[in-house]
Amino acid sequence: MKLAGAPISWGVCEVPGWGRVLDPGTVLAQMSALGLRATELGPPDYLPDDPDVLRGLLAGHGLALVGGFLAVPLHTGDRAAADEADRVAALLAAAGAEVLVLAAATGLDGYDDRPDLTDHEWRTLVATASLVRDRAAGHGLRTALHPHVGTHVEREAEVERFLADSDLPLCLDTGHLLIGGADPVDLARRHPGRVGHVHLKDVRADVAATVRSGATTYAAAVREGLYVPLGDGDVDVAALVATLRDAGYDGWFVLEQDTALDPDGPADGPLHDTARSLAHLTTLIPELERR
Repeated sequence: MKLAGAPISWGVCEVPGWGRVLDPGTVLAQMSALGLRATELGPPDYLPDDPDVLRGLLAGHGLALVGGFLAVPLHTGDRAAADEADRVAALLAAAGAEVLVLAAATGLDGYDDRPDLTDHEWRTLVATASLVRDRAAGHGLRTALHPHVGTHVEREAEVERFLADSDLPLCLDTGHLLIGGADPVDLARRHPGRVGHVHLKDVRADVAATVRSGATTYAAAVREGLYVPLGDGDVDVAALVATLRDAGYDGWFVLEQDTALDPDGPADGPLHDTARSLAHLTTLIPELERR
């Protein structure tokens, strides 16, 4: 398996006031200590935006760059979204990345509120996603659309509608899909050719249900332990990995456990949680090899 880390597992998030943000040196050093050899970029301006400096920083920790997450409004028709994607794609490509992970942002801060779209806005979203894909391809990058809580492609019906209306592949994020009401294993089985990238995470279904119903905000749920190390939640990680392997998926599995760190709390929780996730994957490998 091609495994990578992501700064969000260390609490590094683009949402204002999300929580304590550890410095890049600490995060990258802990990834490397765990044996990871690649990472995603993290939120804007967290890591250097000079590709040579970025390459040097990552190389100093024995890490390569897989790709980066970009949440921009796709439904407004504003060319600024494509222009920002062009800028980010240029940086990613120059630093050796492979994939732009795109989310259909609402334009609001955070992921707790989500206005409904008109049919016209939905068609604009699909068209802008294709435009972003073409811009990224000009830099040699693939683009995968990330169904994400609090964006305009979140719930199961929206994921299916996007698959029907667009030819972009998905970033199969096992946690966000389950929170949105989709079964990630079933989705992978029914649409194996549409999986372009994988964010591998586990969640508690009981807490996810409170987010889906609106009883709990997403940010509050994260603080309540929505995300857990692989094997501790309700995502069938073994079935998901086996399904993708049997379908010929040979891309990256990015380990993510979305975390919000208490400003006054310890900073070693992400290290221990990611180690547990890696240990769980190790236990699955003999089973996968017997298939």
